[in-house]
Amino acid sequence: MTIMYQTDEDVIVKASVPGVKPEEVDVTITGDTLTIKGETKTEGEVKKEDYFRKERSYGAFSRSILLPTSLQTDKAEATFENGVLTLTIPKAEESKPKQIKIKPKGVVEGEKA
Repeated sequence: MTIMYQTDEDVIVKASVPGVKPEEVDVTITGDTLTIKGETKTEGEVKKEDYFRKERSYGAFSRSILLPTSLQTDKAEATFENGVLTLTIPKAEESKPKQIKIKPKGVVEGEKA
């Protein structure tokens, strides 16, 4: 499961990667594509016929996500806590919201209304 959202300053990506250690996850950004790769490993030697229920999958995984706006990918930061990978990627200056002053019609810059 992955979610992506924005603040005024950053784009945040959160990805659930349960059962994987941080050092077993590979994160890359190429152009406007974020890729998260890793591998979940079985926890022990259980024969297939001994399972009552098996809902967890094991093996290699890869998730590529198209990033939505101009970002400073060289300043991206990643943290990992409780099986959740969080990436914080700063927006490029041109992507950040800018306040635009509204001037009354007929007022010349430098004069008071």
